[in-house]
Amino acid sequence: MEIPSQNEHMDVSHLFEPTKLGMEFDSEEHAYEYYNKYAATIGFSVRKEYANKSKVHGYVTSRKFICYKEGYRERDKREAMVKKPRKETRTGCLAHMVVSHKSNGKFSVISFEEKHNHPLVPPSLAHMLPSQRNIKLSQAYEIDLLDDSGICPKSSFDYASRLAGGKASLGYTKRDHINYLRDKRKESLKQGVARSLVDYFEKRVIKDPSFRFSLQLDDDGLITNVFWADAKMIRDFQIYGDVVSFDTTYRTNKEYRPLALFVGLNNHGEMVVFGAALLYEETAEAFEWLFTVFFRAMSANKPQTFITDQDPVICLAVSLVMPQTYHRLCIWQLEQNAFKHLNHIFRAHKSFPSDFSKLLYYYEYEDDFLNAWEEMLEKYDLKDNSWSKNTFAIREKWSMTYGRNIFSAGMRSTQLSESFNGSLRGYLKSDLDIVQFFKHFQRVVDDKRANENKSNFDMTQRIFVLKVKLPLLIHVREIYTATIFDLFEKEWEKSLLVSINGFHDEGELCKYNVSTHGNRREHVVAVKCSTKVVSCSCKLFEFSGVLCGHALKILDTLNIKDKIPDHYILKRWTKDVTNLVAMEIKVFSEGGDSKS
Repeated sequence: MEIPSQNEHMDVSHLFEPTKLGMEFDSEEHAYEYYNKYAATIGFSVRKEYANKSKVHGYVTSRKFICYKEGYRERDKREAMVKKPRKETRTGCLAHMVVSHKSNGKFSVISFEEKHNHPLVPPSLAHMLPSQRNIKLSQAYEIDLLDDSGICPKSSFDYASRLAGGKASLGYTKRDHINYLRDKRKESLKQGVARSLVDYFEKRVIKDPSFRFSLQLDDDGLITNVFWADAKMIRDFQIYGDVVSFDTTYRTNKEYRPLALFVGLNNHGEMVVFGAALLYEETAEAFEWLFTVFFRAMSANKPQTFITDQDPVICLAVSLVMPQTYHRLCIWQLEQNAFKHLNHIFRAHKSFPSDFSKLLYYYEYEDDFLNAWEEMLEKYDLKDNSWSKNTFAIREKWSMTYGRNIFSAGMRSTQLSESFNGSLRGYLKSDLDIVQFFKHFQRVVDDKRANENKSNFDMTQRIFVLKVKLPLLIHVREIYTATIFDLFEKEWEKSLLVSINGFHDEGELCKYNVSTHGNRREHVVAVKCSTKVVSCSCKLFEFSGVLCGHALKILDTLNIKDKIPDHYILKRWTKDVTNLVAMEIKVFSEGGDSKS
């Protein structure tokens, strides 16, 4: 029998006149669908009241469908204490349809009441009736996809409404949309956070056999810390793991779990993630465990430089797990601590910020640093200040006087991970469950990798425009990525302003005193005569891997004009460090999937 469209406002009561009591349906569900469509046209919602079943065979023998306003809600004694009680919807309506199972296997209408004792809903509002609201399987898939993409429920509901031609055509409300997501998350955590975590990681391992994860348990078998890294993170560490920044400042959710990130710089000077951890416990033992499982997952040597904040438990763990690694403290955080502990000095003396900054960045020789430190203590009456004493005791970890001679890829702080944290904030809410957190975390990682792919594409398809076409710059442009070449070119431009103020021949070693035009500060460039290897007292090459303008000036003086000697070119900054084309060819030649 044809059912009138929901958009047609017409009287269809004749469909259920007494003469139609014998109408048959193939199944109980078919009968419900028919009555519900009829209800949508009339303007009411349907409920299933009861079902009688055969005691012998167990199948349904009869079923009653009623108006959702049937009966009355029982009075709750607690209602007097409720500030906003639920709205009353029941009116004792008697409208219904009863179907009974027949010997031919079909269901026949045996009772029907068409009259309602309440106003009916016009067709334009029928989509809000409870029995008319249903999220289809295809719609559920779309909701899941939008949710996994980090789109908020409001935006995804608006998108689905526009796609369906309006909210009236969608088939469910915004509240249904939100409830669906809530129920899905509850279901995912039904077995508990620990089981959900393991299930998520095991699925990742199936997709990525190189995926690594570790769970640290306490004495009661409860998870305290979680570490994970995928194949790309492990591969990146093999290439760029000489310098690692470790940061735990970002808090993930309402339970205030710190997210710990192991990050570094790729050959484009962009951030890459080596691994991550969710910390439920922040002790020296926990960090020792974390660092140990991190290097076990990487299957590689310890980094040359490891940058962290000044947390004592982190510092202790670093000394235990990486005794040979140079442990650099975040200079930015040290400056914040100085402002916190010496706030009265900052406010009273305008010259103090400059003097303190020089101790961080300026001095090239230890004697100069020590003299300046003593002068600062005397000048600002800080000899008995406990923070100053403790800070001086670990000066090798934060002052560039000691750190400029150790390769750190140009990094002085853990602020590298701040861009990642900022992106993560855009996707996360404080009430997200742990599995949702991992999905959104991976989205941010994928975004960063998309940026890297773009840089790799530009590297192979675009040529960096030279300001001056010299053989030296042409040679370096072919080797370095655009970002590193830009740094080199700026140093070359500085070399044009460098003048030689003095020369000292000390046998195997020759020393040049140089200064930059407009700057009275002198630097010393030492040259090993037999190999023509240069080293500047500013230590820019040793610290960042790019020759400084002072050294370039002396190389030019030594008639090294056409190309940079190989020992000044760090592989990690070059275009072919990852050998992208060869890797892609190998993947496809082995019949592998491009996602491998």
